[in-house]
Amino acid sequence: MLRLDQIVARLGGEIVGAADTVISRVGTLENSGPGDLAFLANPKYRHQLSTTRAAAVIMAPPMVDGPAAAILTPQPYLYYARVAQWLNPSPAPAPGVHPSAVVEGEVAATASIGPNVWIGPGAAIGADVVIDANCSIGAEVEIGAGTRLAANVAVYAGSRLGARCLVHSGAVIGSDGFGFAREADGAWVKIPQVGRVLIGDDVEIGAGTTIDRGALGDTVIADGVKLDNQIQVGHNVRIGAHTAMAGCVGIAGSAVIGARCTVGGAAVILGHLQIADDVNISAGTLVAKSIKSPGTYSGTVPFLEHGEWLKNFSRLRHLDAMADKIRALEQRLAALEKKS
Repeated sequence: MLRLDQIVARLGGEIVGAADTVISRVGTLENSGPGDLAFLANPKYRHQLSTTRAAAVIMAPPMVDGPAAAILTPQPYLYYARVAQWLNPSPAPAPGVHPSAVVEGEVAATASIGPNVWIGPGAAIGADVVIDANCSIGAEVEIGAGTRLAANVAVYAGSRLGARCLVHSGAVIGSDGFGFAREADGAWVKIPQVGRVLIGDDVEIGAGTTIDRGALGDTVIADGVKLDNQIQVGHNVRIGAHTAMAGCVGIAGSAVIGARCTVGGAAVILGHLQIADDVNISAGTLVAKSIKSPGTYSGTVPFLEHGEWLKNFSRLRHLDAMADKIRALEQRLAALEKKS
């Protein structure tokens, strides 16, 4: 349990009300009870301040009527996240290697290796790494200090993960990129995928997400990237620092995505495109050409036969100009009607 004055001493902010208010957990305005610390980040929930049973509320200044105590801070949601981390620390498994694990590489003494894990030859597992049950770590893989792999993660040979990463169950890192050449008769010839996957520090990778190794160069995920569940990252993709993507995003090979971008769920980014820093892509958007300027981008078009789609889309690009022409024609028609 924590007191408000202890929280503010570490995280900053201003206390309104009793500084010795005791907090045992975080919660929502609607469902909190005694001992809970709630937060107000979205103004549309402000009306709940008058009915919340929370012991205190994190909110942006100025203080408003309702809660008995509050912490005022310019970024309530971020503040809530830090308090929640403090109150809910990740359990620290005991270091050691489970008897059923097969270890052919090097494992730091403080690492924790779970049941039925395989660590291939030449792999290097850093200090305080946690690898849960049934993970497969290929040859020459490097995993940085403090990184955690949940159960059933597969990391293919040669991949590198930085420090303090979190990889959720079922993720696959370093699988072959989708590279094939076509024979004259339509058969496919596999192109060996000889690159690697390089992942920076403080990256989170969601359950069921797949990150393909590069065909020749490397697939690169920079520091602080956050990937939700069931995302597909194609070969030779590069994702800049602190970019975040929601579930079911698909990124085709060799796309380059800048830093601090956000990508909404089920968006699709075609291959060999470049996306600038600080771009926000809305959910379900089809990105079919490079984005060179920061901003928010949205939209898609109905599914059509390709030739028809190209013809219609070329007209969509001129809708504003066409609307201006129609307004001008309407004005001329109205003028002619007045003369007659």
